[in-house]
Amino acid sequence: MITLSMPRGTRTEELPVAIIGAGPVGLTAALHVAERGMRPLILEAGEGPGTYVRDWAHVGMFSPWEYNVDPLARRVLGDAGWAAPPDDELPTGAELVERLIEPLADLPAIRSAIRYGRRVVGVSRSGIDKLSDRGREDAPFVIHSRGEDGVEERFLASAVIDASGTWGNPNPLGSAGLSALGEAEHGDLISRRIPDVSGAERGRYAGRRVLVVGAGDSALNALLDLCALAEQEPATEVVWALRGSEPRLGNGAADQLPARGSLGSRVRELVASGAIEVVPGFRTEALEGGSGALRVQGRNGTMIGIDEIIAVTGFRPDLDMLRELRLAIDPAVESPTLLAPLIDPNVHSCGTVPPHGFAELSHPEPGFFIVGMKSYGRAPTFLLRTGYEQVRSVVAALAGDLDSARDVELVLPETGVCGVA
Repeated sequence: MITLSMPRGTRTEELPVAIIGAGPVGLTAALHVAERGMRPLILEAGEGPGTYVRDWAHVGMFSPWEYNVDPLARRVLGDAGWAAPPDDELPTGAELVERLIEPLADLPAIRSAIRYGRRVVGVSRSGIDKLSDRGREDAPFVIHSRGEDGVEERFLASAVIDASGTWGNPNPLGSAGLSALGEAEHGDLISRRIPDVSGAERGRYAGRRVLVVGAGDSALNALLDLCALAEQEPATEVVWALRGSEPRLGNGAADQLPARGSLGSRVRELVASGAIEVVPGFRTEALEGGSGALRVQGRNGTMIGIDEIIAVTGFRPDLDMLRELRLAIDPAVESPTLLAPLIDPNVHSCGTVPPHGFAELSHPEPGFFIVGMKSYGRAPTFLLRTGYEQVRSVVAALAGDLDSARDVELVLPETGVCGVA
């Protein structure tokens, strides 16, 4: 184990601001930290920037570049000779990496600050556990990391911004928030993301009976891809299991993000045509193997025979690494307590979320913030623009510029359906 102690005479405020995650929100946070004259330290579990985004590289985004580039990043990258993509163009995940994430990570102030292959497994205060009060606010943060080779390393920081996202922690298939019986045993037949059925994973799904579980945009994308495959491979069958009585397919042309609105419209047509077999009111309880197809049992006793499952049931935040910090987490949404009522998916779409910044993202642990998708806890659909305004406000607060930190502006496209079924 390598422990980085604070050199004698070093003050906590002279330490870097640690940022967990080198995705678009984490890198943008680092840029704001550097712009404010502070020193960023980025800890990224992967071997390059945008690790999670690369996992959905083939998927097209429904938000155009206009909403995907932070204003400061646009200016700094432009000064470095970056060619901005057209505002109205819709990027894929691969294009987001190539045209934004990698250029951001290559900026000198950020490139020298990134430590790749450092998975954060714990955050605390140096020499002080969760119970201790004395000297807490003056103690630096200590971030415990581990590499794929098992080597452990600790870093000290004046503040911590957790932008690690939720992609690596998908919700289970079971309807009660727990794994379904047999889910672990049959895990090799379950994909927990939108598979590349027209490319690298075509052979896995062509000519198979595929069950899609989920009601959000990811489920709609998976259904559309499978139906396109079925047109070329007629033996392919597409089954959609819904917890509710009917699918929520958005507002079509009324959606201010046309690509998002068209998802629901296209799926509605396929359901009407019979290309998608819909099983309403289905809550997964168990998976059973045997001769022939896998059998998926619902809570009401309904049984579905399938060959493959695409479980796009959302994600939840990994809070284990933060258990030595004093957090204010909403018990239902699992977001910061003050943010929860603003993003509750039972009330809001992703376009009706009001402006919010450091105040709503604060915790009882001074100097610690969760931002980006992880700040939304279990709430679905998050727009990058939200994360960019979050980190702008948070970093301004860390720099002592509270007027700027409080001056939060967030204009998002409305009418998207981002609720829960």
